Amino acid sequence: MNKAVGIRFKPAGKIYDFDCGAYVLNPGDYVIVQTDQGLGFGTVALPPEPYDATKKKRSLKKIFRLATDNDFAQLEKNKKKEMEAYAYCRQCIRDLKLDMNLFAVESTFDGGKITCFFTAEARVDFRELVKMLVKKLSVRVEMRQVGIRNQAKMCGGLGRCGRELCCSSFIDKFDPVSIRMAKDQGLSLNPTKISGQCGRLMCCLTYEHKTYSDLKKQFPKIGKNITTRFGGGKVLRQNILAGRLSIRLEDNTEKEISLDDIVRDKKQAGPGQSQKQNLYQKQNQNQKQDQRQKQNQKQKQNQNQKQSRKNE
Repeated sequence: MNKAVGIRFKPAGKIYDFDCGAYVLNPGDYVIVQTDQGLGFGTVALPPEPYDATKKKRSLKKIFRLATDNDFAQLEKNKKKEMEAYAYCRQCIRDLKLDMNLFAVESTFDGGKITCFFTAEARVDFRELVKMLVKKLSVRVEMRQVGIRNQAKMCGGLGRCGRELCCSSFIDKFDPVSIRMAKDQGLSLNPTKISGQCGRLMCCLTYEHKTYSDLKKQFPKIGKNITTRFGGGKVLRQNILAGRLSIRLEDNTEKEISLDDIVRDKKQAGPGQSQKQNLYQKQNQNQKQDQRQKQNQKQKQNQNQKQSRKNE
């Protein structure tokens, strides 16, 4: 049976499946593979696993050979070529006064093509730029406009947590991020505090959201009246990671308690606690009813005033 191996071409990049053939490969090995762009230099990210070729929609490309010292020398040569192309392309952009931000240049393994990555607020007419690059570099040139999050992933950097950016270290694809995730995790909704280096919402909000959601199921909702071993109270705040919450007791004092202090069963309540809780709930219900009655009275008064004005 054929075996498929996972190959990664960039750090934290997408993993592609290749047919390893007769090669015995382990994670971390360097190989030369066949791609649509020609030969490519990759790293084994996933060990070989058997697969059924009949169930694959497309036949897998094969591992061409293991990497040699000459291949590493070719990589160094490509890096120098990329640096020269980057400097020249930046100079051409300034000369042509194009409104674009070039941040990376990549070369294929055989050096027959370079790809220029840039960001821009709108579409850019770079036809003249491509002509200048082809004339100078004598290779095929591709201009690729990407989003600001892809720029952060390719350039790398440090996040506000002090660690390497998640997108450049281990995230291989971007999942949708919403402000609701930050709210569920109890974070400040200040955009400057929940945004990453790219200016978008931080990626960690996505993959940490499931953990917060699972932990939050153990907590009573904010505003709910609960019974504790200290008496009845109303939930004010939640500290999900610490497993604690703040409540306002019946004597109008605030207290921080743990989840173990919550009385789940009425039989566990101390003497007189269940009665106090019932009274506390009734008081809250009476207050809500009074507020509703006042709102209804105000609405009726406003309606009467409008009718009197129409009659006049």
